[in-house]
Amino acid sequence: MSLQKIPPSASDSPLGARKRSARIFQITAVGTVANALLIGLKFLAGTLGNSAAMIADAVHSLSDFVTDLVVLFFVRIAGKPKDHNHAYGHGKFELMATSIIALVLLLVGTMLMINGGRMIYEYYVEGKPIAVPGQIALWMAVVSILIKEILFHVTLRVAHQVKSGSVEANAWHHRSDAYSSIATLIGIGGAIILGPQWTVLEPMAAIVVSFFIIRVGTSLLRPALNGLVEASLPENIRRDIVDLIRTTPGVQNVCNLHTRDLGNCWAIECDIQVGAELTVLQAHKISDQIEFALRDKYGSDTHIMIHIEPYIQKK
Repeated sequence: MSLQKIPPSASDSPLGARKRSARIFQITAVGTVANALLIGLKFLAGTLGNSAAMIADAVHSLSDFVTDLVVLFFVRIAGKPKDHNHAYGHGKFELMATSIIALVLLLVGTMLMINGGRMIYEYYVEGKPIAVPGQIALWMAVVSILIKEILFHVTLRVAHQVKSGSVEANAWHHRSDAYSSIATLIGIGGAIILGPQWTVLEPMAAIVVSFFIIRVGTSLLRPALNGLVEASLPENIRRDIVDLIRTTPGVQNVCNLHTRDLGNCWAIECDIQVGAELTVLQAHKISDQIEFALRDKYGSDTHIMIHIEPYIQKK
């Protein structure tokens, strides 16, 4: 997987705050309905098909359902406009949603790994047999893979359109559920085709998938936590910001750059040095040009604070 740091409100997205929240709500609601349907069908198929792997897959879908509810709840708050008590907006709630989703993924991945390891231990050490699953579980795995892959691509496309980290996290959760179903398909299919002596393929496949799920969770959690603790934006982005400011006519130097992720937008603060002979009005026009260029590249909601200093060349 590839997660990139993208401006949360970049200008290539024509969506306003309300439309953005509506798009996020719509795609998440679709995922919620699909997950609710899959949970019931997987539990039914796992029970009727005597498949522990399918029941575990249903639990993973249940975690998907929970994260959908998390996004639906937090996006409503994150989409609220700035107010007297929240001068920087409510975008941090989006980072909180991403963190919760990542933690759920880590928990689910760990549980699948432990459960798979327990089944393998009981099979080889205690001689506890693993029942051969029925074909209903096999076909349910196929249906789940198709639905989850469609949800992944549609949700990821919306995430890039609205520049939402929480929606991107939810998209990857759909993909992790598809991975889980692929492992379930391999395990169930192998057990059915190869016979009872190969039923151990079910928990083995689940353990392989758990590594993918944990990796996705870790990749999502790190940038979200960085945003919550006010970490600076990545170095390559900071370099781009400095380069953009330096190319503005009239700017002699850039220093004291401070950046942070506000969830649904970025904050950029810096000092610029301009010619000491310039008037206040001329210096202010240079500052306006910088703000326009930054918002054009990183989004109209970008918080920008520029402090102007005189540039005095040393003799």
